[in-house]
Amino acid sequence: MTVELPGLVVVLCGPSGAGKSTLIARLRDELGAQLRFSVSYTTRPPRTGERDGVDYFFVDRPAFEELVADGAFLEHAIVHTNMYGTHRQQVEDLAAGGAVVVLDIDVQGAAQVRATSADVVFVFVLPPSVEELERRLRGRATDTDEVIRGRLGVARAEMSEAPLFDYAVVNDDLERAAADVAAIVRAERLRRAKDGTAARFA
Repeated sequence: MTVELPGLVVVLCGPSGAGKSTLIARLRDELGAQLRFSVSYTTRPPRTGERDGVDYFFVDRPAFEELVADGAFLEHAIVHTNMYGTHRQQVEDLAAGGAVVVLDIDVQGAAQVRATSADVVFVFVLPPSVEELERRLRGRATDTDEVIRGRLGVARAEMSEAPLFDYAVVNDDLERAAADVAAIVRAERLRRAKDGTAARFA
């Protein structure tokens, strides 16, 4: 007998360069159409190759602030001078439809979700070391030295928040880290199938 597993909301956090996007891509390979990536809103300009509505919803600051005033966001934050937000209705609809919804957000956003939501899974992705994180950031060749130094400072502060999360995954080996995240997702969905619980948002 095949058991229909319930929807699940997973908050995935970690410093820039920890490998969250790569882990999400691997998780998508594992779950296929069951996995849905929550597309955030942002005021930052698109990077080369990014598409509106796919990578982010790119909006200007007045439009973003109007959405905040309307209470449209499950969480929102200012990161590196840009604004980011997760649309509440989008997440609710996807989870209700049985999807595994991944929110790739920062620790500020995670704290907001934690304060207003129940039965959401929080996973923190850690780099093997700060030195390796710096190497990855420099390898992107997309940021200036000043920006990289700023990101490393933020990363140290973010990593101190890891104990507040349900799980911590060290991304020192991509295959192992991806398998760890996939195992977390399956275990949490099985628990919810047994208990009959689902994510709830205030």
